[in-house]
Amino acid sequence: MTSTTPGLAEPAPEPTPRPRSGGPHVVVVGGGPGGYEAALVARRSGARVSLVERSGVGGAAVLTDVVPSKTLIATAEWMTIADRAPELGIRTAGLPTDGPARGHQVLLDEVNARVRRLAEAQSQDIRTRLENEGVDVIEGTGRLDGPERVVVAADERERTLDADVVLVATGATPRVLPEAQPDGERILTWTQLYHLDRLPERLVVVGSGVTGAEFAGAYRSLGSDVVLVSSRERVLPGEDADAAQVIEDVFTDRGMTVLSRSRAASARRTADGVAVTLSDGRVVEGSHCLMAVGSVPSTAGIGLEEAGVHLGPGGHVEVDRVSRTSARGVYAAGDCTGVLPLASVAAMQGRIAMAHALGDAVQPLDLSEVAANIFTAPEIATVGRSQRALDEAGVRYVTSTLALARNPRAKMLGMKDGFVKLFAHAATGTVLGGVVVAPRAGELIFPLTIAVSHRLTSDDVARSFTVYPSLSGSIAEVARVLHAREP
Repeated sequence: MTSTTPGLAEPAPEPTPRPRSGGPHVVVVGGGPGGYEAALVARRSGARVSLVERSGVGGAAVLTDVVPSKTLIATAEWMTIADRAPELGIRTAGLPTDGPARGHQVLLDEVNARVRRLAEAQSQDIRTRLENEGVDVIEGTGRLDGPERVVVAADERERTLDADVVLVATGATPRVLPEAQPDGERILTWTQLYHLDRLPERLVVVGSGVTGAEFAGAYRSLGSDVVLVSSRERVLPGEDADAAQVIEDVFTDRGMTVLSRSRAASARRTADGVAVTLSDGRVVEGSHCLMAVGSVPSTAGIGLEEAGVHLGPGGHVEVDRVSRTSARGVYAAGDCTGVLPLASVAAMQGRIAMAHALGDAVQPLDLSEVAANIFTAPEIATVGRSQRALDEAGVRYVTSTLALARNPRAKMLGMKDGFVKLFAHAATGTVLGGVVVAPRAGELIFPLTIAVSHRLTSDDVARSFTVYPSLSGSIAEVARVLHAREP
């Protein structure tokens, strides 16, 4: 991610560097998924490519967001699996089995050390690949000086890159409330969690969107007492209502306190912890507080508007379906655009941008085919159009839902919470979307992703073989139920 602070202007600029090969010069500002994927596509298309990144290749997605958070959550998932051990006839030994850790001790300093190592290794792997492909990776802070020039500031010096095409992929940073300033010790953003050396005794999570729900669930599984402060009626308000209800029920069953319709007004340090004051005057005390109240695009102070790039009211770069901005030759990808805050979408935007800019065949971004996953336990995976979107659009559709507990493989593994839901067009049977709530739902959603992207019908899915017993068997079964379902 690129800094929002303009570079120093006093030293004389160095000569424009000569990228490694011929062809048009593409300058990518930001090394996250949107940036590095665009750089790879551009190189394979014969362009000279310079990628400017100040914080480490891979950006926030690799270093402080997706990779570290999902690594932490993977550890918590192991604890969730261990919770089912007694039901399977397995008994732990040596530690109490009636505490939140279920007979297992979590050493958070070692967990977080592993998280940081994996993130750094992934960043280095991406950098190595870029360099092997011939991308000129430049460490520094980039800003636009018009639509065809990028100024890079590093080590109190500046150099100018002339560009035929510019891609802006500067990402976003955690939103901070004026009355809840993070200190990195007790009041934290999600980028600061990976330096804790001890498990929070009582973690207050402010925000029940995807980030808040994922971390709340993970820390509860690791053994922390967790209070989730939600300003909405339920957790995960933007998700499928049935799926969100499953997660909230699981949270409460596991001992989490969920405060619905409760808005946090402030958070402050106390002598030995934090105090979160709600808008109705209630005070929630804890040892630590995680602020998960959204993010803001990293677009200020990098010359975008001066270069003719239109920004939306929230500061996001406005782009079309091939990632073009309002400035000729300037494209944008990822969280700075506000299209959909997913690493997969950022990468697709970057690839589409380069295909369009360099004259290759291009298929505009289609959000109706995007698969997404929420890494709670169980996970929520979705693809295609949601039930809410179908209802609002007045689409005639049929739907079927099967509980995961009916699946024989789920029974063998002690899985009880979750379901598979499918939406199909009432007249044609075309699969319009689906929801999977299950452990590893992000893997199980792929057959439905293929069905949506290739316009398959529910009968096409139903006629496909599945392994018996398997969790994916429920996908074929729910499609078979739709065969005789009347609209």
